[in-house]
Amino acid sequence: MSRFSRLAVLAVVSALLVAAAPTASPASDGGPTATAAKSCAVNDFDSYGTTYVLWIRARRVSCRKARERVRAFHACRPGKKGRCPNLGSWNCSENRGPSISTQYYSTAKCKKGRKVVKHRYQQNT
Repeated sequence: MSRFSRLAVLAVVSALLVAAAPTASPASDGGPTATAAKSCAVNDFDSYGTTYVLWIRARRVSCRKARERVRAFHACRPGKKGRCPNLGSWNCSENRGPSISTQYYSTAKCKKGRKVVKHRYQQNT
């Protein structure tokens, strides 16, 4: 199949999915509404105490507070390979991903009730 044909098929499928989507808001039936995580600007990506903070997402927390939580998380970590299990009433977990001898990537999530701050960082070792 040519590249043009694949793009045409993709466009048709996308149009059908959009047309088939319900037009009524799920909140209009009085049921619960979902709260999507928002992406927050990292701003100065190397000012968090790690080598680089790549992204920050927050749910039920302002972006300003989310950045404060990220800074607190990295201040809590003892050294480059350290972990931070909690920040007072915030419980944190971390999933370390790909690594080489000089760096690793990690995704950390801190929760307090329904509030969630999640971020990904790269740490040079």
